[in-house]
Amino acid sequence: MAETFLFDIAERVLAKIGHLSVDEVRLAFNVKTDLKKLEDIMISIKAVLLDAERQQHQNEKLRLCMWKLRDIFYDAEDLIDDFKCEALRKQDAINHPNINNLKVRVLGSFRLPFSFYLKIAHKIKDINGRLGELATEWNSFGLRQCNDSRHVFCRETISFVDSSDVIGRDEDKENIISMLMKPSEDRNVPVIPVVGIGGLGKTTLAQFVYNDDRVTSLFPLKIWICVSEEFDLSRLLKLIIQSVNKGERCDDSTLDALQARLRSLLNDKKFLIVLDDVWNENQAKWVELRNFLRSTNGFSPSKIIVTTRSLKVASIMSSIPPYILEGLPLEDCLTLFTKWAFNDGDERHYPNLIRIGEEIVKKCKGVPLAVRTLGSLLFQKTDESDWIYIRESEIWRLEQHENDILPVLKMSYNHLPSHLQRCFAFLSLYKKDEIYYSDRVIRLWMANGLLEHPKQNQEWEDVGKRYLNELLSRCLIQMEYDFGLYFNFKMHDLVHDLALDVSQKECKTVNSKTETVDENVRHLLLCEQKLVEVPRVLEEMKNVRTLIIQDVSKASINESLINLCVSNFKYLRALALRRSPLRALPNCIGTLKHLRDLDLAHCGGIQKLPSSFDKLRSLQSLNLEGSGLKLLPDSVQRLIELRHLEMTVEAKHLKEIRAGCWTSLQYLRLGWCKELECLPEGMQYLKSLRTLVLVFCHKLVSLPRSLKFLTKLEHLEIKYCQKINLEMEVEEEEDKDLQLSLKTFSLLELNALRDLPRLLLQGSSSTLQQLQICWCPNLSVLPARLLNLTSLHKLEIVGCIKLSAQLEGIERLTNLTELTIHGCPELSKRYRENAGKDWHKFAHIQKVVIKNEIFFIDLNYAIKNIR
Repeated sequence: MAETFLFDIAERVLAKIGHLSVDEVRLAFNVKTDLKKLEDIMISIKAVLLDAERQQHQNEKLRLCMWKLRDIFYDAEDLIDDFKCEALRKQDAINHPNINNLKVRVLGSFRLPFSFYLKIAHKIKDINGRLGELATEWNSFGLRQCNDSRHVFCRETISFVDSSDVIGRDEDKENIISMLMKPSEDRNVPVIPVVGIGGLGKTTLAQFVYNDDRVTSLFPLKIWICVSEEFDLSRLLKLIIQSVNKGERCDDSTLDALQARLRSLLNDKKFLIVLDDVWNENQAKWVELRNFLRSTNGFSPSKIIVTTRSLKVASIMSSIPPYILEGLPLEDCLTLFTKWAFNDGDERHYPNLIRIGEEIVKKCKGVPLAVRTLGSLLFQKTDESDWIYIRESEIWRLEQHENDILPVLKMSYNHLPSHLQRCFAFLSLYKKDEIYYSDRVIRLWMANGLLEHPKQNQEWEDVGKRYLNELLSRCLIQMEYDFGLYFNFKMHDLVHDLALDVSQKECKTVNSKTETVDENVRHLLLCEQKLVEVPRVLEEMKNVRTLIIQDVSKASINESLINLCVSNFKYLRALALRRSPLRALPNCIGTLKHLRDLDLAHCGGIQKLPSSFDKLRSLQSLNLEGSGLKLLPDSVQRLIELRHLEMTVEAKHLKEIRAGCWTSLQYLRLGWCKELECLPEGMQYLKSLRTLVLVFCHKLVSLPRSLKFLTKLEHLEIKYCQKINLEMEVEEEEDKDLQLSLKTFSLLELNALRDLPRLLLQGSSSTLQQLQICWCPNLSVLPARLLNLTSLHKLEIVGCIKLSAQLEGIERLTNLTELTIHGCPELSKRYRENAGKDWHKFAHIQKVVIKNEIFFIDLNYAIKNIR
């Protein structure tokens, strides 16, 4: 069922009102009064929203009222963002004066125009009026303030399973039993976590193991506890005692009494406890239970199996790697499907249905509960049209009961905090089987204001990374490859179905067949290769905030879409035109004053930017890599909110970066700038820069010494730059006490490289954590200062065939935990495992990989590393 995300939207709007600075708004009295009234009303509504969210599924009138509120809150957010946009316009006028705004510059005034106040005052009054009209209805629901109870689940599982009902889990069962039979090495809690998404069969596997005769023989006492609800110590102890006492009720009320009873029951007994369906991520609560169990004698030979959807839960409860449960093979899924779709033996009478069933089963992507759900829907249905309907329908659109796949998966969604629920829903703006890139997803979230305000010493991007790590730990997304600065990930098809389900009135995929779209949908994916005209449904929409255009191959359609964006979507925040055949942006694009994320990557037909481009003052992210841009115009430097810039230009030199420009820039990537000979003057003004990436800049010969002034620079990557040499010595007195912040330094296929930048290494001696040097055939010596990198924990040296220097003193790098030497003959010989002269110097390093083979980088590897 579609979610309103009302609580999260209210939080965001109130946070934005709170962060409006006096200098930004200088509100006239009546505007300030009306804005305060709006804030007060929203605070009172937000106070009871948790109760409203809990009741809405049983009260259709309440739910409809919440949808009306959502649209009003969105309009309020647009209004608050108008303040920011106008303030940025005035700030730009002051920073970059011309003859027309000389008076503004002389007076130094930051006051917004009176006409703006009038317009805003009218909008605020309108919003307050709409809220007032809803007030009577809203108050009639009798909503109350309450705590967030979304984390409590009422679910019960039992220990028994008929082994004949379990299909395809024999190998998993043997693996878990083998782990149970392995002796415990110390007094650490011997916990075996089984992790996977909902519906994958974790409980079934635990039941399968629990009822095996070998396990019964190994553990005379077996205890099955379905945790599910909040991880309450008293409750769990009572359940354990009740299980041992064959169901006899435990009435002890104090923890002391419960501990005494537990000791009397478990002392000198070897037991197995299964804690099924654990959600608790509070380590202190687990430690309390563990210590109670540890206080019984003979605990060491006993074992605990935990089933959970969270890698974080697994890491809290166990020191061993979790057992990641995979999906069932197709053959096993088909057997399971047949079992649920037919009475025994009937399937042989319907070969045509079985063929359709194979295609239905493929939709389930190995998840047994999804197979069971779809099989159950077709039980005793022999009409081929029923089967075809199931095959052609999205799983999330099919009728589901409480224990079917989507409701079970939705428990994971319900367990997310409100801000993560909305971010998760945004992932539906990608096609199934799409590869997601973490940095792009974070920028999309940022553009739509979905991230919490950063804490001290944090940036918005850090908040986004934390959100993604949370989704990873809950198994809602799966990492494919970690590139260091970013990673790519996938989403299981069924989890994608869940995202589609909850985001129905937020996000929508549109193509030429789309007949209707809810007018209040805010985020669109337009995806169709053979599109011949702009879908008419788009022409009727006004509230779009995100538009991602994929696989539209006609330049004329893309041009029409851009014109539509400018004329209709006045509050557009994100526009992605990646790989579009578009030849130019219209000059009127400057009217999209709220636009924050513009992706024009690999739009090779765009050779210049329109003169109005500098009016996109809210722009935070601009991707021009792979474009046909001849030169980056001066106007781009006026984008004072810009945080992320990727670009390709054909020029030999970039224009000087002026003081006061790009002061917010966090990330700069220059890619495929094949004529570029040097970085621009004025790099020292990029005081906020944290990441610098240089890729395929073949004529670039050096880095400017001005990089030493970038004290926030944390990540430096230089790849496939054939002429660059990084010699950068410590020359001046001030260089000796340089304090830099470099954390990762990556060098890949630099044919001319003969030396490392000693200035940067010395300045980052206490901060550098990862150093990668790959395929640099002319590098023969590593600087001695390499061994002063006291924080280095990962060192990778690959394909440096001339490198012959010893790694003398490497034992002093006490934080080094991972070392790879590959294709460096002299080093490999000296340090090869258990045979090299200096192998013993690596004794303190946890992971060492040394290989002598020399190999060459292939094109696939190159593409994978540079997108």
